[in-house]
Amino acid sequence: MKKTVLFFMLLCVLIGHLSLPIQAEAVRHQWYCAHVKDHTQPLIDKRLAFIEEYNAYYIDHRHTAPEAEEKVIYLTFDAGYENGNIAKTLDILRDQKVSAAFFILQNLIYKNADLLRRMVDEGHTVCNHSTHHKDMSRWKDEDVLAELQELESLYTERIGQEMPKYYRPPEGVFSRENLACLSQNGYKTIFWSFAYPDWDNQKQMSSEKAKEIILSNLHNGEIMLLHPTSDTNVEILAEVIQEARAQGYRFAALDELTGVDVR
Repeated sequence: MKKTVLFFMLLCVLIGHLSLPIQAEAVRHQWYCAHVKDHTQPLIDKRLAFIEEYNAYYIDHRHTAPEAEEKVIYLTFDAGYENGNIAKTLDILRDQKVSAAFFILQNLIYKNADLLRRMVDEGHTVCNHSTHHKDMSRWKDEDVLAELQELESLYTERIGQEMPKYYRPPEGVFSRENLACLSQNGYKTIFWSFAYPDWDNQKQMSSEKAKEIILSNLHNGEIMLLHPTSDTNVEILAEVIQEARAQGYRFAALDELTGVDVR
C-alpha cells in the first residue's frame, strides 16, 4: 500500500513538471504608462525600464522638451476587427494627411483585406499584434515566433508584400524572454506612452471627456495608442489632430522612431 501511494505521489510530481511551460521562470509583465497633465514625458516604471535593452520603444527620447520648436507624435491603432469605424478612421487620416501605424490581428486579414490594402496604399504602416491575441508571456520562444509568423504569412498571401517587423503585445502583456527572443529575430516591440479606456464600445466615454484626456496628456515624443473601432475616437479624431498641430506637434511614422532607413 505504501509503495502504491509513493508511486502515485511521484507520478503526480512528474506530471506537474512535465506540464510546466518551458518559460516557467519567465516573469509576466503588463505595460502601462501613467498620464501626465503638464505635457512632459511620463516616467516609466523602473521595473519595466529593461524593455529598452531589447529594441522596444514606448517614447521618442530624441524629442523631449514640451516647449521645443519641433514636437512629434507617433499615432498608432490596435485594430482587431472592423465595425465600420476603421474605414471612417482612414477617411479622417486621409483628409488630415496623417500617416499612422495599425497593429492588426488575423481576423482583419480574413474579413477586411481591402482595408489593409487601403492602409498600405495611403501610406500607413501595418504591424503585427499577433494572430490570436493571447497572453504569450510564458510561451516558448518558438511558439511566440510561430504566432507572429502565422500572421505575417497570411498578410503576405493576401496583401502581396511583407509585413514590417513591428510588434505590439496583446493587452501589453509580455516577459523579458519574449522581448529578447523577438529582438534576436529582428522585431521591434512598440509599446505606448499614452492610452485611455476606449476599447469597449459598450462603455464609450463622452466625446468631450475623451478629447480633454487626450489633449491634456499630449507630450513630445508621444506614442499614442487608440482603438479605431471606438465610436468616440471617430467623432473626435479630426479635432484631436488639428488641435495637436495647433500646439506645434507633427505626426511621424514608426520608421522615424526606430531609425529605419526608408530611402
